[in-house]
Amino acid sequence: MQTQTTPSAENKAHFAFDTRKLVFTALLAAISSVLMLFSLKVPLMPSFISFDFSDFPAVMASLTMGPISGVFVCLVKNIINLFSSNTGGVGELSNFILSCCLVVPAGIIGRKINTYKGAIIGCVIGSVIMALLSIVSNYFIVYPIYENFLPIDAIIGMYKAINPNVNGLLDCLIIFNCPFTLIKGLIASALCMPLYKVLRPVFNSYYRK
Repeated sequence: MQTQTTPSAENKAHFAFDTRKLVFTALLAAISSVLMLFSLKVPLMPSFISFDFSDFPAVMASLTMGPISGVFVCLVKNIINLFSSNTGGVGELSNFILSCCLVVPAGIIGRKINTYKGAIIGCVIGSVIMALLSIVSNYFIVYPIYENFLPIDAIIGMYKAINPNVNGLLDCLIIFNCPFTLIKGLIASALCMPLYKVLRPVFNSYYRK
């Protein structure tokens, strides 16, 4: 006679958690997409560079559910905003690359050092990595593509109008983009920390499995 097995309580709990994780990731992706629509012009930066708070939900997803969830939020927000892009998708490509540079280290370190302090360390390191890699990604990927829409000399000219002492694209990226990206990452991380402190216990048992 064939016996029928029923799912264990542990399997049911795991399924419930995975469902909650999927729903929470989707919710954060939706919030991030909306926040990306409300970008702000930044003083002392060229007009094509703007600031938004869309990295905040992505950092939250990465810290609570792991870097894959964080990357998913980054991907979804940029795909959605691609339909209203005024940069031909170049701005969304840059945003995706740099956001991943923030959320992946933050999620990995936050999961490795499974404490509130570990999350802070992960976010700070992620912000620094994002800032440094912004120079590389902009110099070798983003700006060469953006040059199809705006000549590189015109781009450099917009930087020189703010600081006449910059010489060449690399100077512009080091003096302007790198500090701006660092501040953006730190602000997103700082906004995330109070909410993460509340939600961390909910996800903590999952990380310890």
